[in-house]
Amino acid sequence: MTLQSVLPGLPVLPDPATETVLASGLLEELSYAFGGPFHVLLPDAFDTNLAALRAVLTEAGVDGQVYFAKKANKAAVWVERCAEGGAGVDVASTGELREALGHGVRGEDLVVTGPVKSTELLRLAVRHGALIAVDALDELDTVVMTALNGRSRPARVLLRALPTGQPHSRFGLTGDELGLALQRSARAGKALRMEGFSFHLSGYDLTARAELAARLVRLCRQARALGLTADRISIGGGLPISYTDAESWRAFLAAQHSGHYHAGKSFTEADFYPYHSPVSGAGALRALLAARPDGQQQTLAELLRDSDTALLLEPGRALLDRAGATVFAIQGVKERDGYLLLTVDGTSLSLSEQWFASEYLPDPWLLSPDGGAAPGLHRAAVGAATCLESDLVSWRKIGFLQRPRAGDLLVYPNTAGYQMDSNESSFHDLPLPPKVVVDRTERPRPRWRLDRHFL
Repeated sequence: MTLQSVLPGLPVLPDPATETVLASGLLEELSYAFGGPFHVLLPDAFDTNLAALRAVLTEAGVDGQVYFAKKANKAAVWVERCAEGGAGVDVASTGELREALGHGVRGEDLVVTGPVKSTELLRLAVRHGALIAVDALDELDTVVMTALNGRSRPARVLLRALPTGQPHSRFGLTGDELGLALQRSARAGKALRMEGFSFHLSGYDLTARAELAARLVRLCRQARALGLTADRISIGGGLPISYTDAESWRAFLAAQHSGHYHAGKSFTEADFYPYHSPVSGAGALRALLAARPDGQQQTLAELLRDSDTALLLEPGRALLDRAGATVFAIQGVKERDGYLLLTVDGTSLSLSEQWFASEYLPDPWLLSPDGGAAPGLHRAAVGAATCLESDLVSWRKIGFLQRPRAGDLLVYPNTAGYQMDSNESSFHDLPLPPKVVVDRTERPRPRWRLDRHFL
């Protein structure tokens, strides 16, 4: 009998760096030291992912810049790596902008996104030479006035276009508004440097992203006819990553049903993040650049090269792939209707997928400090240390090859991208889980420190 014959699972792709940390005994020591859940960060993975994205741009002959989407993870170490490696950072608040500057990122390497930006955020962005994605006509007027009143450098802006395929999006300017914005940009003179266009597109459809990018290239040509710089476009993020292999993902989707979840909870495929993608990370960027937008004789890469237009991208998850894990200690074990109900020392606020009416599916690892109980097949859902019936870290009955016990650790893999801290709070006065940076995993003993987040 195999584990998969009992209930569907979702094993993660091989990750030697994380596996080295698991085998080192470090996590057991940190759990004892902190007395609660914590996150492990692996910045070497971030560096590898950044280098891979840059290599694709070079391979395609496309001028470009990678900005880390800071909202994907609050840790300072990613911003530190951006500063050291010359990457940019995508920020959407005054706090994020100050954090990036405080950790060494130049103002010129920031792009400021978000819907309606505060006057303070716009003032700081203009003063430090950050690139501002303008989302509305009145925001453009405020940017121009901020630059004029500050008597500083010209304000650098991108005009954000409303996606044609998502007309109800709250982000972006309509076609008519873009026409007015171009006229106002031209009239602003030296107070404004209109550097191009951007868009905010939900989802992971690379074809739709390539179509929109081609539209922005055309808009750049139109803007240049008005005397504007318009030499770059931003396509945002939306590069999918794969947590598991194609066969495991297909098998899971085909097998899973409400009986596999605590309390009979049910999910459809549409409720889940696509945990496998045929192309992912840097491969997804390569596929995007090789796409031929509808009605075009050229690929997107060729359109960018021939128009002397640079490509800006703002990935979060794609830079954080395999760059961290989340660790809980099991506090108690109950029997429920033929399966176990574990209670851990944290909450699902630290595994954010649950708070989007979804489930974080990659199988956690079970670590037993003393070697573990006798082997066997055990199903267990994972509850949190709160007084909320709905606070489940894992609704799914996960299959374990030994019986989980109080004191064992559950390690959820690959949680750095959007999972760790998007929704964390000190509910029940529980402290926020600390973030531990493991700088080197190839040493005989992994070296660690606490993250230096300022806020």
